[in-house]
Amino acid sequence: MTSLFEPLRLRDVEIPNRIWVSPMCQYSCDPVAAPGVVHDWHLVHLGSFAVGGAGLVLTEAAAVSPEGRIAPEDAGIWSDEQGRAWARVVDFLHARGSRAGVQLAHAGRKASTYRPFDAAGRGSVPVDEGGWETVAPSAVAFDGYVEPRALDEAGLRRVVDDFAAAARRAEDAGFDVVEVHAAHGYLLHEFLSPLSNERTDGYGGDLVGRARLLLEVVDAVRGSWPAGQPVLVRVSGTDWTDGGLTLEEVVEVSGWLREHGVDLVDVSSGGNAKADIPVAPGYQVPLAEAVRRGAGVATGAVGMITDPAQAAQVVAQGQADVVLLARALLRDPRWPERAARELGVELARPPQYARA
Repeated sequence: MTSLFEPLRLRDVEIPNRIWVSPMCQYSCDPVAAPGVVHDWHLVHLGSFAVGGAGLVLTEAAAVSPEGRIAPEDAGIWSDEQGRAWARVVDFLHARGSRAGVQLAHAGRKASTYRPFDAAGRGSVPVDEGGWETVAPSAVAFDGYVEPRALDEAGLRRVVDDFAAAARRAEDAGFDVVEVHAAHGYLLHEFLSPLSNERTDGYGGDLVGRARLLLEVVDAVRGSWPAGQPVLVRVSGTDWTDGGLTLEEVVEVSGWLREHGVDLVDVSSGGNAKADIPVAPGYQVPLAEAVRRGAGVATGAVGMITDPAQAAQVVAQGQADVVLLARALLRDPRWPERAARELGVELARPPQYARA
């Protein structure tokens, strides 16, 4: 059961344990004075997880372009100013012994929305209120949002180039790991899912066509990122609805991702359509296990993993190589330290907290 605290080596990067911080959007940048630029909130938020002993701290979704933001207040990594702001966060994470990862993202048709805790409204932000035109594989709107513009060939090339440029900025900022976001109904997931991809060209149709943009993005990121450092991809293991992306398809795509140089697939689910999701403790772990066994690639399990013994069992039984926590860490940023105590493992703690 102590395998939860064993290091994991991906390429030349050794991550000190298998408890990772899942990306969690904060919607806290200033969209007028400093769009996409992280600041003290992000430093304290992410830094607390490193103080608490997490092996890898993944940032919230960092948009690779202005129109890739979920909300105007989202973080970004499309400018050098944003990269310099991230470097400050990375330096703190490293000083506390954690590895630092950034999630590279484009929200596609789910971009330009109000923050979930914003009293101003729900759904799409109008252009005259700071919103923008959204893009997608096809002109098919997400439920309750405005209709997006289908990407043309030039738009597709720009998406690939934006991800590659973001990876280069991530390297300059000192990140150890990059994760390509292809889950939760955002752009790359939209291409994978037949619910949102109605294209009849080489980027639609069968699974090979629907996965084409994701693989092009991965190739561009892998080519722009140091060979000795890992690339992760977050996927939705299923759309949880008839006619949507299936687990069998995700297993096949994950095998292709491995062949294209991806080191670990972070398996979540849903987000591309309203669905009846069977939420329960560990409900997505079987998806991660299926990908791990079927695609022969390391995986991360996420979703209602809250108990240390539960997390340790996922790793010990080979259902996934790591666990990613989100809400559990919001409630208790020192969750890894508590888990170590309960599992009988000695975990180094900051000397400032030794009296605790």
